[in-house]
Amino acid sequence: MKNSALVLGGHVNGYSIINELNEDKSINILLMDYGHSIAKYSNKVTYVGGIPSADELFIKRVMELRDSYGKLVIYPTDDAQLELLHRTYKALSLACYIPINHGNLIKSLDKSFQYELCEEIGVPYPKSINLNAVEDLKLSHKLMYPLLIKPVTRQDLTINVFRNAFIEQERDWVSIRKELEGFIEQGVTFMLSEFVPGDDTNIYAYTSVQDRQSNVINEWIGKKLTQYPNEYGVCCSASNKAPIIVAEQGRRLVEKMKNIGITEPEFKYDERDDSFKLMETNLRSMMWHRVGSASGVKLHLTQYYLATEPYKVAKYQQNMSDSTHLVLMLHEIPNLIARKGYFKQFKANIKCDGKRVWAIYNPDDLKPFFVSLPLLTKMMISACLRRLNLR
Repeated sequence: MKNSALVLGGHVNGYSIINELNEDKSINILLMDYGHSIAKYSNKVTYVGGIPSADELFIKRVMELRDSYGKLVIYPTDDAQLELLHRTYKALSLACYIPINHGNLIKSLDKSFQYELCEEIGVPYPKSINLNAVEDLKLSHKLMYPLLIKPVTRQDLTINVFRNAFIEQERDWVSIRKELEGFIEQGVTFMLSEFVPGDDTNIYAYTSVQDRQSNVINEWIGKKLTQYPNEYGVCCSASNKAPIIVAEQGRRLVEKMKNIGITEPEFKYDERDDSFKLMETNLRSMMWHRVGSASGVKLHLTQYYLATEPYKVAKYQQNMSDSTHLVLMLHEIPNLIARKGYFKQFKANIKCDGKRVWAIYNPDDLKPFFVSLPLLTKMMISACLRRLNLR
């Protein structure tokens, strides 16, 4: 029976995976999403269904797909899906290629563990402290402002907690402290770090795919051009331009972590000591991973062939000489509205001397683009309210 690819999540990262896998027309591409998504309307998808909320139902649905479409190569796109695959691994691992290291996944998702590895192998990272208990809040005096605080794992997916917060000075810390106490009492743990100065044009990433023995098979590096909705948000546009040290540090880190599948450490350049400091490591495909595919490195096809037809695995060399820009207008237009002085950056992101790739617009697959327009309208309204200080 023929093998198939199963993409979990149908937002921009899921849709980008689908576009890359579709380069091999023989691959059946299946999608399980959270209900409404842009990717479910793609003409490149053979099957669309929802991700069940209960683990038992997820196992049942995946096994049904396995019976109909053959062995499944799974592509997660958020941390909740990684944890779902970890919980269901034993039930599904014989029927599917699950791109996680079941033995260390949960530990590897922990930012404090990631920073411990950085300390061990000499990769720069911001000075940080863990906030595991209410008493730990007293340790904030050991760090210098400004600070950035994040949940240690992506608990914002299951608990109504912020994804990150910027603390510029003492009075900001005082105002957020009570809120932190409440979250900690609910079991949320945080990492409080010294903020690396510089805007969102200083963020770089190394992305690789590893086989079951945790060998790095293919890799690429890139740079976020800007983020949305602010300097601490998610990718807006990105390029394939990055210094080689990003690849060297990223490769050392993912090899030390011993992951399986896609891994993406993100670094921020610190001009004070001319270093690239780890911000976080993601164990899945991020929103801007199409930069790699557009510059010649097919990580998701590599993963598919590793699982199904190893003889097809190719060693890719990233095209670094020609500029590639991935542009997500779903974020660029709201940024243009909400962020004062953003037009200059907007123009630079759109303009590219080499290849410009639209994250959603595809003339051969127009429906996802049209489906994204109502979402863009809502985001534009929200951006107007932020610009007017009404939100």
